[in-house]
Amino acid sequence: MDTSVVIVGGGPVGLMTACELGLVGVRVTVLERAERRPEHSRAWGLHPRTVETLDRRGLLDGILHERAAWPKLPLAGLWPLLDLQAMDTDHPYLVNVPQARVEEMLEERARALGVTVLRGHEVRELEQDDDGVTVTAGGPSGDVRLRAAYAVGCDGGRSTVRRLAGIDFPGTPASVASLLCDCTMVNMGAERRGMTRTERGTVNINLRPNGTARIVTTEFDTAHKDRDAPVGIDEFRAAVRRILGRDVAMAEPTWTARFGDATRQADRYRAGRVLLAGDAAHIHFPYGGLGLNLGLQDAVNLGWKLAGAVQGWAPDNLLDTYQQERSPVAQWVLDYSRAQLALLRPGRDVTALRSLLAGVLEGPEANKYLAELVTGIGIRYALADDGEDVPDVVGTMLGDLVVKDGAQETTLTRALHMGKGVLLDFTATAEAAKAAQPWSERVRTLSGTGTGTPGAEVLLVRPDGYVAWAGRAAAAAGTGEGSLRLALSRWFGD
Repeated sequence: MDTSVVIVGGGPVGLMTACELGLVGVRVTVLERAERRPEHSRAWGLHPRTVETLDRRGLLDGILHERAAWPKLPLAGLWPLLDLQAMDTDHPYLVNVPQARVEEMLEERARALGVTVLRGHEVRELEQDDDGVTVTAGGPSGDVRLRAAYAVGCDGGRSTVRRLAGIDFPGTPASVASLLCDCTMVNMGAERRGMTRTERGTVNINLRPNGTARIVTTEFDTAHKDRDAPVGIDEFRAAVRRILGRDVAMAEPTWTARFGDATRQADRYRAGRVLLAGDAAHIHFPYGGLGLNLGLQDAVNLGWKLAGAVQGWAPDNLLDTYQQERSPVAQWVLDYSRAQLALLRPGRDVTALRSLLAGVLEGPEANKYLAELVTGIGIRYALADDGEDVPDVVGTMLGDLVVKDGAQETTLTRALHMGKGVLLDFTATAEAAKAAQPWSERVRTLSGTGTGTPGAEVLLVRPDGYVAWAGRAAAAAGTGEGSLRLALSRWFGD
């Protein structure tokens, strides 16, 4: 093998996947078509679940600061906004950071972990057999041919890896035409920020921390003939004029782009030794930064499982749980994206529906419920049969805990920085630690007294932060069905 894993696509999802693998010593090579990182950001903003995830890898330094934290999140331009501070999370806010900064941070971390990042390399061929995958890419010095155990396609909605692996991408084509313009507005104070909806479409104006504005127009029941065609300032101004019935004063743009609402999801996330993550697995209308957050969480769910497969300790079905867990989440996000766009369409019926939903959002419980769904805080994976003896915390991401072990004190977040599982034992005995001893290279045990223990004496936390098992000391010491030992075998091998 030239490398253990080839990742195609050096955007945030590909780089996050590379970091997860490199963190536990897996050899990784990233092939990125672009010669350099993009200067402009398609996505902007990290949701609370993504912020929690990055925190559990020690990746918030440099992107989280006082001005970056926003406590609200829009839903289809409705008022009131979703109140993120009402949620039960360590980070009840949106982090206002551009995608380009996230990519820069992740590439720096990946290279520090020994990941090889080859820019200017476009994949042309992919072949797999029972033992591995061979990837051929054209580069600045000619073709590069790599042999690896696995390949991961993180190469976007038009994924070459998905096509070469023979994975279908069913869904619906674009039915709206949107234009994006990053610019300086001549008189920002005179314009209404946020979403303006008319009978001809929508205009969304958002001010960025650097003083520039992002303006997005959307016109319905039409689609771009050529999504890659450049957007001139005259074309953009004309779209604003059609929708608002007037001009908006703006200086020359720094970046323009066009996009639509094509919505598709891969019919499988794995074909043998080839896997998909991020936009390669699912695309939708890019409103609210949903795609970036969904893709980064794909990467962290996949990374430790793929590392187990490469290193030989993973149970046979561990990689399959990646699709089992992440595909339903993506399906919900696609449906939510469609629902948001439907609420922005012109028409009296839609206006009436918006008025009704705005009233629902006034209710704190309804607002919190939708906020948890949209941001991923409400995710609960089906990791165990939902019986009366299964604590509610199983399948959810565990909030941070302070654990005292003798004279030492740490937190669950810091314990997860190394990308291993964590066993939390809050009993007065050492039975759970004894049960987990054979898995000590993959699972770190923390025992002692703690604060914020969620109703269980022993908890097994996966490397991605989700609780795989919780129970009492007696069950932790047992060996039968529902025991800690069974859970350790299921998630961390024999």
